[in-house]
Amino acid sequence: MTPLEKTELELRVTETTPAAQIHTEELDRFRFPESLIILAKRKAFIFKFVSAAIILSVITSLLLPKSYTASTKILPPQQSQSMGAMAALSQLGPLAALAGQGLGLRSPSDLYIAMLRSDTVADGLIDRFSLMAVYQQKLREYARKLLASATEIKAGQKDGVISISVSDRDPQRAADLANGYVEELEKLTRTLNVTEAGKRRLFFEREVKMQNEELANAEVALKQTQEKTGLILLDSQSRAMISSLTTLRAGIAAQEVKVQAMRSFATAENPDLVIAEQELASMRAQLDKLERGQGKRSIADVPIENVPTAGLEYVRKYRDVKYHEALFELLAKQYEAAKIDEAKDALIVQQMDKATRPERRSWPPRTALVLASTLLALLLAALSVFVMEAWEKAKDDTQFAHQLQLFQFYLRIRPKP
Repeated sequence: MTPLEKTELELRVTETTPAAQIHTEELDRFRFPESLIILAKRKAFIFKFVSAAIILSVITSLLLPKSYTASTKILPPQQSQSMGAMAALSQLGPLAALAGQGLGLRSPSDLYIAMLRSDTVADGLIDRFSLMAVYQQKLREYARKLLASATEIKAGQKDGVISISVSDRDPQRAADLANGYVEELEKLTRTLNVTEAGKRRLFFEREVKMQNEELANAEVALKQTQEKTGLILLDSQSRAMISSLTTLRAGIAAQEVKVQAMRSFATAENPDLVIAEQELASMRAQLDKLERGQGKRSIADVPIENVPTAGLEYVRKYRDVKYHEALFELLAKQYEAAKIDEAKDALIVQQMDKATRPERRSWPPRTALVLASTLLALLLAALSVFVMEAWEKAKDDTQFAHQLQLFQFYLRIRPKP
């Protein structure tokens, strides 16, 4: 008798013993070599089951659509305010506090990752690469979700370098999408002006525009004051008016003396006396015009008694023009400095590694799938073998057979309540 036949004979003898004794002896005899015997006994089933699982996993891995992943890396933006801009802001005093409020930003990497994941960037890529047609979606919301699921954006914990990986069935489109993220990010930063210099530029741009309008209004008001008062240059015009008045009064006094002298020896019809009196009357008329402002305006037509009032009004308007002019020049300088700093900040964000067309697929990992399926099938086959072996042994147990009959009875006949 061979050892195998001897072992089967022992198992048959054991199966004829009572049920309680069987369970006790089974627990005692359940050792590691017996498990190997059970597996060897049903090795054909295990081989067929595992072979079928391997064939099925290979076919499935071949039928799965290929996917390619392209990656790019960008340096995080460096938010640093220039010393020149700080010095320029210090000249504004209180205005510098207003310009500096709210300019502090959070971590640049976190901020730019949030921008890369925004709907604005996603919509730009969807429209640019017609992803709604590629993903076969009618709603933009679903296209955004599919794009987000195919994209991985993360920042290095130590260096802060931002990595962008995009998976797609077309390798070239995967590379274009990864690079497109960087391009859309640049557009968004130019639109939002998230940099410190960009915010300062916006502030000074608004202030320069407002001061330009106020300066224009002040110049118009000064022009209206000049037309109203006749003053063009206050200091020189006032001196010219006083000099003209003094000269005219002296001339009148001299003419009066001449007329009185001629009257002492000439009659009233004397042509020379008539001419002299006419000249004196003309000079007095000019003096009256100069003092009271009668007739048309000229360089010296401002009434002499109105010089203080007209000068005060002119000084106020002139002062407004000079104030807005000085403030406009100061803000214009700060605006130009902010534009230069913004241009410098825009160059800080750079694409370190540009995404290229991937040469190998990233999905499906066929070898890993086949190996995992093989291991899982082997475990399931072994478990099934032990279950089948236990079932066959349980069927020979009288108590188990009785319980099985009761179970079948209750399945066929519904018990009365």
